[in-house]
Amino acid sequence: MFEPEVVYDSRRVIPPADHARPTTERPWVRRLLIAIAIAFMALVLVLPLVLVFTEAFRKGADAYFASFSDRQSQQAIYLTLLVAAIAVPLNLVFGVAAAWCVAKYEFWGKSFLTTLIDLPFSVSPVVSGMVYVLLFGAQSALHPLLKAYNIEIIFAVPGIVLATIFVTFPFIARELIPLMQDQGNTDEEAALSLGATGWQTFARVTLPNIKWGLLYGVLLCNARAMGEFGAVSVVSGHIRGKTTTMPLDIEILYNEYNFTAAFAVASLLALLALVTLVFKTILEFRFGDELAGTRRH
Repeated sequence: MFEPEVVYDSRRVIPPADHARPTTERPWVRRLLIAIAIAFMALVLVLPLVLVFTEAFRKGADAYFASFSDRQSQQAIYLTLLVAAIAVPLNLVFGVAAAWCVAKYEFWGKSFLTTLIDLPFSVSPVVSGMVYVLLFGAQSALHPLLKAYNIEIIFAVPGIVLATIFVTFPFIARELIPLMQDQGNTDEEAALSLGATGWQTFARVTLPNIKWGLLYGVLLCNARAMGEFGAVSVVSGHIRGKTTTMPLDIEILYNEYNFTAAFAVASLLALLALVTLVFKTILEFRFGDELAGTRRH
């Protein structure tokens, strides 16, 4: 006795009624959760941002722009941009190299390297600043050598750059590692089999595949570098006009009761963060699949 052949139509898939929706909450519960999330974001993020710009322009636009005519504030802005311009490219090189090693090779200590990459996420920035003071400060073993060659690290720009690099170096690597792991080695192996060199393979195959994730990581790294306070505060010495970045300058101006100037500099820092957020949102909207590690051909 033969059973009749069952033909399935793969073009028509009707999910069970119990799984038609991912959640089973009532409509009023969903609306309440959405309202709570919006209210929390407005209270914690939007309201402080509005207050910063409100306080910055409280005495008018003339007083606002006059705040940036101060030489020490100008130096703080310049130093912030300089430190970011040095730290971000160095972290870019490290991030690509670290992501390449973790994603493309198997070696002893790979998990330990991944843990070290995540270390700045778990260590307080103040602690990282203190580590550099212990390494290069007046009481360190390296101090006589540095002094002999007239090299200043602590309470100077090199110390600020080192502290910023330490705090921000996971961002690019952590953005690229899952992306490269998802892509695998197939494209690179195909390029090498066709006679491409290692550099040609990286420039023409690997880099185009990771370019949007790389740019996303650079944006996050840059935003963190410009806004760093804790580690920079420890190694800078708060020397006005020499080692004060924008976050440190804001603290000094506020402690001097110069609220207009403090909020003016804070608004500029917030504006830079908003610009970064806009670019980040555009990247997520246009290249969300690639940023999530999904290959698109």
